[in-house]
Amino acid sequence: MALRLYNTMGRTMQEFVPITPGYVGFYGCGPTVYNYAHIGNLRAYVFLDTLDRTLTFLGYDKKHVMNITDIGHLTGDADDGDDKMLKTAQERHQSVLEVAQFYTDAFFADMDALNIIRPDVVCKATDHVQEMIELIKRIEANGHTYMAGGNLYYDVTTYEHYGDLAQLNLDELKAGAGKRAVVVVDENKRNPHDFVLWFTKSKFENQALTWDSPWGRGYPGWHIECSAMSMKYLGEHFDIHTGGIDHVPIHHTNEIAQSEGATGKKWVNYWLHNEFLILEGGKMSKSTGHFITLQTDLPPEKGFSLKSKGFDPLDYRFFLLNGHYRKQLVFSLEALEGAKSGRAALIQKIVKLAQKGGITLTAGKTYAKGKANNRTGLSEAANKYLDAFSAALENDLMTPVALSTISKVIKDAGLAPAEALELIDRMDSVIGLRLMETAQKAQKQQEEEQQAALAANDHSGDPEAAEIDALVKERTEAKKAKNFARADEIRDELTKRGITIIDTPTGPTWKRV
Repeated sequence: MALRLYNTMGRTMQEFVPITPGYVGFYGCGPTVYNYAHIGNLRAYVFLDTLDRTLTFLGYDKKHVMNITDIGHLTGDADDGDDKMLKTAQERHQSVLEVAQFYTDAFFADMDALNIIRPDVVCKATDHVQEMIELIKRIEANGHTYMAGGNLYYDVTTYEHYGDLAQLNLDELKAGAGKRAVVVVDENKRNPHDFVLWFTKSKFENQALTWDSPWGRGYPGWHIECSAMSMKYLGEHFDIHTGGIDHVPIHHTNEIAQSEGATGKKWVNYWLHNEFLILEGGKMSKSTGHFITLQTDLPPEKGFSLKSKGFDPLDYRFFLLNGHYRKQLVFSLEALEGAKSGRAALIQKIVKLAQKGGITLTAGKTYAKGKANNRTGLSEAANKYLDAFSAALENDLMTPVALSTISKVIKDAGLAPAEALELIDRMDSVIGLRLMETAQKAQKQQEEEQQAALAANDHSGDPEAAEIDALVKERTEAKKAKNFARADEIRDELTKRGITIIDTPTGPTWKRV
């Protein structure tokens, strides 16, 4: 079976065929660092991480590029509203770059807590303004722009395929009556759907960050950064571009127009988009001023963190992976509590599996490309499970099915514990729940607790110790022989004498109560 992905361009499942055999270049829209990421934002990065890990599992070389938007991004995607970066800087009495660095650090702290692998290239918009200017020059040279009111606009009517990604009707757009939810009133625009490539001082009199350009001193529009930086690191034609579903009608639609307007050729082959995380009251948004973070505590009037409610970041990752990235997920603390219990139960099953095989767990391995999916040395049964796991991933990253495969491995008594644990570790290289590492800690904690219990129940000096030891041993032998009547009889006798039996990995012991 080959990797199949749902391409938003055309709305169809398609077999993935990379431009260069064995190599994947992909770009994922990163954060605008003017505030903490909320848990809805973070869904996109867990999805990106799943794609990244899947490509490695399937044996591809890859380059994953992600931007950091540290140039002011407007509160509306279509050039309207306030400058988010400038607004936050004024509120915090800091410079724009100080604000950007603070929230960039906070973002990567969340990424690390969710066990998200860092992209191969992380690029800041402020470091690539010259690349944006050069790209805008190419767009202008190809006849796609006009100056009005001090700003350089992209004329969407000059690009034949404008709106293909969002399945918009160009004739309707020309008339200003398309499907887009946001139509901005800007008297400088020839068409309501035109967008700014370069702003000058006409937009904000006291803009914090400006650069010299052929169109005057100013700053780039939001959309151009992704085009310029993706082309710098991936070339003018690459395999995959990802982002949230909300990027489809404006941001990604505009990215395509300006990129292909500059190069005159196809820019991206596969467009992948994750759906929203939905609260009971609707889509989560920073603009409401009340949202949920992963681990950063907020004033009560602003929201709360999952950490403050007793959840581990990996509980949230487990919650997300139990839903498909293209399906809306309804979030509630009750649902997350279920995910927390489910992850804890999964860890305990792994600990019991290790105990069954007399295995001391170690932290998970790091697998190079394709190594986790290598079938050499595995039994036929193990290979079938690896086939099923691979098939789930190849079916548009179907993580709920992949997780169920891990559960089946644990339950299969026919698999040797060591081989089952090897399979779980390989599968977790994609799932990213740190299963072996967490189970190792749980195993160690249980052993320490059991040792403490044994030490607290030292039977030396108990005049009946030898007799009770003999009865406990006899009960164990009776259970092995399936003589459950005698085992129950001994248990009842010991209970009457105030004795409780404690099961440990090294065998049963007892204590007086």
